[in-house]
Amino acid sequence: VQLQASGGGLVQAGGSLRLSCAASGSTFSINAMGWYRQAPGKQRELVATIISNNGYTNYADSVKGRFTIPRDNVKNTVTLQMNSLKPEDTAVYYCYAGSTSTARVYWGQGTQVTVSS
Repeated sequence: VQLQASGGGLVQAGGSLRLSCAASGSTFSINAMGWYRQAPGKQRELVATIISNNGYTNYADSVKGRFTIPRDNVKNTVTLQMNSLKPEDTAVYYCYAGSTSTARVYWGQGTQVTVSS
């Protein structure tokens, strides 16, 4: 499975960005997709995830109410709509795709999000 992420960039605090990630290859077993992020000097943390078979979404407390994974995603793609961005959202964002049947997790290449104050 290959993941190709796009989006990201530089935005002022309060602004919005949209990240997208498309999975290709042997995606038949993928049933979860989402985003992690890693800020300098910090551990990678889960930002948001969506379960494909029921549309269940889960968000980190720090982004609830500001970030959304739209439920109308095209199969094997995941987007992250980020609104009301804060400087503390600055990080490299990684999309992931997971399979509970194979216990495999695949990662995208990471995209930088920088929020200026």
